[in-house]
Amino acid sequence: MNSFRLDHTRFDAAIVDLDGTMVDTLGDFAASLNRMLDDLSLPHVAPSTIETMVGKGSEHLIHSALVHVMAPAVAKAEAGAKARALFDRAWERYQHHYLAINGRHSAVYPGVAEGLKALRAQGLRLACLTNKPTSFAKPLLADKGLDGFFELVFGGDAFERKKPDPLPLLKTCEATGTAPARTLMIGDSSNDARAARAAACPVVLVTYGYNHGEPVRGVDADGFVDSLAELVPAAAR
Repeated sequence: MNSFRLDHTRFDAAIVDLDGTMVDTLGDFAASLNRMLDDLSLPHVAPSTIETMVGKGSEHLIHSALVHVMAPAVAKAEAGAKARALFDRAWERYQHHYLAINGRHSAVYPGVAEGLKALRAQGLRLACLTNKPTSFAKPLLADKGLDGFFELVFGGDAFERKKPDPLPLLKTCEATGTAPARTLMIGDSSNDARAARAAACPVVLVTYGYNHGEPVRGVDADGFVDSLAELVPAAAR
């Protein structure tokens, strides 16, 4: 399926991912990670490599970056062990740098505000659900002028497990008081789609985000959009 036509009568709410769906945050990730690596006297990671690591939470991102920069010099298993040993220090430095530059090297994708306005105008309740820590997500939404669209914002630390586990979606549905079958998941990756499928939520993916370096149209989803503006009813365009 190549496109998605929104029928607002099918849905009571929408859960929207953040990184790669609403905001292009690759620049923030690159700046924060590479400043962290500087503090650890380790080489930098290229943004193109970082893009394939995004989407499974900051802990996964940091560990993946550490393994990547150490793996050329040591065996992969040894790199993993060294990364685990360095993780607490790396996490502290990453948080320090990310909070300092959050939003400075990122931009809202075209059509996002238009799409969110349309969803709200059609009576849908909106929640933002991201694997990004809540302390990063809320300031970013505010900085980009998107916070006013959402009744609820849940980060990767809000629940016991992260996407692609269905738990965050099910808990978000509980919080919005909507049934999963009437709650649309909007994301950019297989993480979002797998979580939605397991939670029995319909799911639509954007074609421009971060899907771990894999073609997003190969993911099992109910449809794809090139812009959230495509969620605006045809008569309103």
